[in-house]
Amino acid sequence: MYKILENLIVFSTGEGYDILGETARLCKRAEEGEKDLKQRTYKIVRDILELAVKYGFSGNLWQSLIALYIAYNENPFSLALERGSQAGENVFARRDCHVLRRLFCMDLSELDEKLGTDCFSILKDYNGITPLSDSGKVVQNLRDRFSSSDDFYRDISDFYMENGVGNIGLSKAFSVSAENGKISFIPVRVLADIKLSDLVGYQVQKEKLTKNTEAFLKKKPANNVLLFGDGGTGKSTSIRALANQYHKDGLRIIQVYRHQMQYLNRIISAVKIRNYRFIIYMDDLSFEDFETEYKYLKAVIEGGLEQRPENVLIYATSNRRHLIKETWKDRNDMEFSGDMHRSDSVEEKLSLADRFGVQIFYGKPTVEEFHHIVEVLAIKEKVKIDSDVLHSEATKWEVRHGGVSGRSARQFIDYIKGTEEKSK
Repeated sequence: MYKILENLIVFSTGEGYDILGETARLCKRAEEGEKDLKQRTYKIVRDILELAVKYGFSGNLWQSLIALYIAYNENPFSLALERGSQAGENVFARRDCHVLRRLFCMDLSELDEKLGTDCFSILKDYNGITPLSDSGKVVQNLRDRFSSSDDFYRDISDFYMENGVGNIGLSKAFSVSAENGKISFIPVRVLADIKLSDLVGYQVQKEKLTKNTEAFLKKKPANNVLLFGDGGTGKSTSIRALANQYHKDGLRIIQVYRHQMQYLNRIISAVKIRNYRFIIYMDDLSFEDFETEYKYLKAVIEGGLEQRPENVLIYATSNRRHLIKETWKDRNDMEFSGDMHRSDSVEEKLSLADRFGVQIFYGKPTVEEFHHIVEVLAIKEKVKIDSDVLHSEATKWEVRHGGVSGRSARQFIDYIKGTEEKSK
């Protein structure tokens, strides 16, 4: 195996490469007759099992490892295919694909006899203990495709053109890590299966949001979006639903927290060359009057020397319309010019919200709308209860639990379901 691995040129690094290297060295030592290799073997098996838990793999874990290595291998060949700009055949990549096929078809259970173990035989048919992650499903589908095909070059090329490559290609949403100033994207393992249709009501709001997002995906002019209004009305749910609804159209969501705003330029630089459309998502965005982090956001949205890439938009949710807390003393900072009155402090604080071209208000539902939301959720969750009793209990619930909102309706239905199951 070690001789096979040395022949890789284009696919020379990537997720899982360390495990492949350790396995190759193990094979070499076993062939040379070296004894006492069990601890090295167990370390390799543990590493493979950790990947299986991380992605939710089952079945042949060795083949899953090779498929994972291919799916996450960001190299000039895979990135060109992701962008749809590959012209002609890549001779070196084709050679590598022959090597990868040989690795994929290897039966490492033959090592067990030399090593006095049964580990690799077990890995051929492993029962997973965690459900498949979103990216794990894509990798497992690739593995299954390889199992019934002998043209790796075609299958790998098709995969990159259909799915992209690496973390960004295979996942829907990400958080950001900035350790020691280095930016990396952490995939959301399993994104909640939420659709916009699951948000009851708010049809006008959802229509505005989808129209802007679809224009963005079609590379038409689109705006940054601010979703503001009362808590629990579905602002964050709407953003999460976009990730599910438009993932196959090339949409990726990157959640950035307020303390990470200083890294916005680096985040944008890291994604501007990729063939996807990115929404930088900031949840529950607001600033006190003494906080200045918002200046990073202002510069990125509009006003910096470098123009924001056309494949990046910023969507934010907030309970505040103007994002930055206003005080009465701001109004004392007033200039007078004829009949015009202008406060520099107020203008400064309003200027951030004004940079969001689309602003969508999510207000609290009326009592009748709240009861309708409860009814719809009860039907979806198969809660059987008389409508009058349902309305009466829902009203009691909202009085005690923060008022009428989609969130309190969801919490009420969950409570009903839980108490029903206990009573059975």
